[in-house]
Amino acid sequence: MFYSALVAVAAVCLPAWIAASMPAAVVPLPPEPDSSRVIVPQIPGANRYQDDKVFLEHADVWSYDEQPDLDPEDQYQVLTGNVVFRKNDMYMYCDSAHFYEMANSFDAFGNVRMEQGDTLFVYADDLEYEGATELAVLYADPGNKVRLINRDVMLRTDVFNYDLAANVGYYQVGGVLTDRQNEFTSLDGEYHPDTKYAYFSRNVRLKSLNGSDTLRMATDSLEYNTDTHIAELVAPTVITSADGDILSSSGKYNTDNGLADLYKRSLVVTRRGNTLTGDTLFYDRDRGVGEAFGNMVLTDSARKSSISGDYGFYNDLTDSAFVTGRALVKEYSRADTLYMHGDTVFAYMEPDSTHITNLYHRVRFYRRDLQGVCDSLSASDRDSLMKMFHHPVVWSDNRQVFGNVIHVHINDSTVDWARLPQFGFMAEHIDEDCYQQMSGDDMTVWFNDSTVRRLFVEGTVQLIMFPMEADSTYNKYSYVESSEMDAYFLDNDIESVHFRPATTARVVPLYLAKKNSYFLPKFFWYESIRPTSPEDVFIVPAAMDELMHSAPPMPETAPKKEVKRKVLPTS
Repeated sequence: MFYSALVAVAAVCLPAWIAASMPAAVVPLPPEPDSSRVIVPQIPGANRYQDDKVFLEHADVWSYDEQPDLDPEDQYQVLTGNVVFRKNDMYMYCDSAHFYEMANSFDAFGNVRMEQGDTLFVYADDLEYEGATELAVLYADPGNKVRLINRDVMLRTDVFNYDLAANVGYYQVGGVLTDRQNEFTSLDGEYHPDTKYAYFSRNVRLKSLNGSDTLRMATDSLEYNTDTHIAELVAPTVITSADGDILSSSGKYNTDNGLADLYKRSLVVTRRGNTLTGDTLFYDRDRGVGEAFGNMVLTDSARKSSISGDYGFYNDLTDSAFVTGRALVKEYSRADTLYMHGDTVFAYMEPDSTHITNLYHRVRFYRRDLQGVCDSLSASDRDSLMKMFHHPVVWSDNRQVFGNVIHVHINDSTVDWARLPQFGFMAEHIDEDCYQQMSGDDMTVWFNDSTVRRLFVEGTVQLIMFPMEADSTYNKYSYVESSEMDAYFLDNDIESVHFRPATTARVVPLYLAKKNSYFLPKFFWYESIRPTSPEDVFIVPAAMDELMHSAPPMPETAPKKEVKRKVLPTS
């Protein structure tokens, strides 16, 4: 022990000239770079889930030449052969690359491939990855396309940007996305593998890949889920198919089953050419069934009519509709539109293609030359007949007609004739308390350009007429009873009248008559419930409600309730 210590001290204390004469220690030189060696994982034990780090995992050949004129972040290593990088769960492969280790970036060349698990793949010819933004930009050579494949989703474009931080890919130079159901094209597109949502903008087009489906969609902005195959409409969109069209700026459309939830006054054009709109629409394209809520309108352009209301249901296959809540039927086949309101409207097509429109309860209608009320109404295009039930009242100018039932025949959008088959009462107001009046068990009126041309009454015929004197005054009335009356008119004045077989008549001077004798037993003037405008059809006076809940003018069990006459007399 002491010997070792002495040797050490002696060595320290050797004279300088002896120490100087001893050989210096040999220091090995660093080896030359081996450009043929395989690169093993960069920092093998490091956490691969560092958001700000990309790792070089493999390369067959590595080389590096210092570039003194470049900043450290711009200097790169050259990698060739089976190059692999990793960023979190994303692996990136290529034939060769320039690796900017200081900048945490690289450029990849040849057979570029990105993989995430076993479901997401991106293929390209070149790739640029920037570590600061965690953005990979992939390029395709002329004639090729960058391709993203995520299960049954494929996206193709010329230049594709993949944000590895957000795990979102997008293009801005035009692209195509397809799944098993549809094909989308757009100038801009974005795809989220995590949520399966795709966002398209600028010149967006959808085409169904189902050979039997003619679905097409055009818009400037669209959202789509590749799992549910539901398209979300976020801009004015036109959807077309053999089953009809949809115009909407807000809603959802299921491309699997044709179900649509539509908002903001969307419009559906059915295969029949009818249109359905409302604040909210639920539409089944395949079944041709739609529900509309809030200010709905169903338009039949072929029949020049529409039905509107607060709620509506429409079946295009059966051409049937149910509407309620301020329900309104508009018929505009002529210059003057007819407005008809009821608590409920039910329209449908019978097997023989006859179209029926029924209005139920508290019915009111208005046209400039014709107004009316009743409890219910039915119109058929088979015989162009409109039937009014339970206390129907019809006005035209200063004339009023009412009865148990009124049948109105329409020819070329104008009233051709009207019949009151159970009981009819016609009155015309001419002056103060003076009314021309006529009643009978069965009454038929023919019209010519909305003016009375002929009047035929049979069964218990009663008349009160006030003839006008030369000085345009009235000083008497005539009372007539008969079994049958046939009268012809010219310019709204009686041209000829025939009573048969027997007639009872009397003339009463007004100065000898009491006011209550001016009127037939069933007379009533219903002017207070007469609709006065299109808007007024929605206002149901209390007097009208009382009338509709009262007994009919004549009991329906009366002897001539649906009279003997099967064929109308010729005009």
